[in-house]
Amino acid sequence: MSKPVIRHDGGHINIKFMPASQQVHQSQAVYQRTSVSESPKHMVLERAMKQLERLVGLENVKDFIYEIYAWLYISQKRKEMGLKTTSQSLHMIFKGNPGTGKTTVARILSQMFQDIGVLSKGHLVEVERGDLVGEYIGHTAQKTRETVKKALGGILFIDEAYSLARGGDKDFGKEAIDCLVKAMEDYRDQFILILAGYPQEMDYFLSSNPGLPSRFPIMLEFKNYTIVELLAIADIMAEDREYRLTAPARKKLRLILEQHMRLNPHNFSNARFVRNVIERAIREHAVRMLSSEPHTREELMTLSAEDFILQEDNTYFN
Repeated sequence: MSKPVIRHDGGHINIKFMPASQQVHQSQAVYQRTSVSESPKHMVLERAMKQLERLVGLENVKDFIYEIYAWLYISQKRKEMGLKTTSQSLHMIFKGNPGTGKTTVARILSQMFQDIGVLSKGHLVEVERGDLVGEYIGHTAQKTRETVKKALGGILFIDEAYSLARGGDKDFGKEAIDCLVKAMEDYRDQFILILAGYPQEMDYFLSSNPGLPSRFPIMLEFKNYTIVELLAIADIMAEDREYRLTAPARKKLRLILEQHMRLNPHNFSNARFVRNVIERAIREHAVRMLSSEPHTREELMTLSAEDFILQEDNTYFN
């Protein structure tokens, strides 16, 4: 698969994929990313990259975070030398299906921005439409302002942000958008706003308000995971819970993933679905163990193929 590279188009940071013929340069960039992050001078970057390396895939996102850190660090050095520095808005759009790591990356960014001095608190306030939109005139503005104040010094992360524009001109969601835009001006540099959601819906959301795209110069795309990446995620989830999968179990899990991706091509929930499957397998394993005491340590840690249920009616949690 071609590797991603960050390009700047029309003031936006976009993630694109480069052809195989250009991958040599990109591999050198990845090497540089790794070597620099291990320098004692860059402990902030090292902490962020260690967390990111626990995430399968997302190479484009990892490159982006490296780029943002480099810009912030060099800007500080230029300021110390009396050179001109330019401010850049760090408000972002995260486009991707559920379970692709959007919230996790936002949390890592909030901590990194605090460590480097961009944010004073570095906390993440995660909300949805219901947390912003009220039930009567004036209620939405009040709720939105209160939410923004909670996020000051950190990141305000709005999931399924496109739902704010679904109700038309008379819907209170439009009032929430207007309040957010005003807050971005009133509290400039005091918080970072990240709007997240499905790719197509987010494109529609941005097109519904001509003034929105220019306020979010950073747009990151979170691709669906491949089968190989999902299996790697399953191994990590099992290991975190002190379980391991047998080879037949991994083969069975692959069949489950292939089936679910085929039946849910547009709303596949990626790592979230894998977590549900692993957790159900752990419950099935417990039922199996209950009738076969005593147990060895190995038996208590091993998930077998029979613990993974291939649903003919696609009733797995999504």
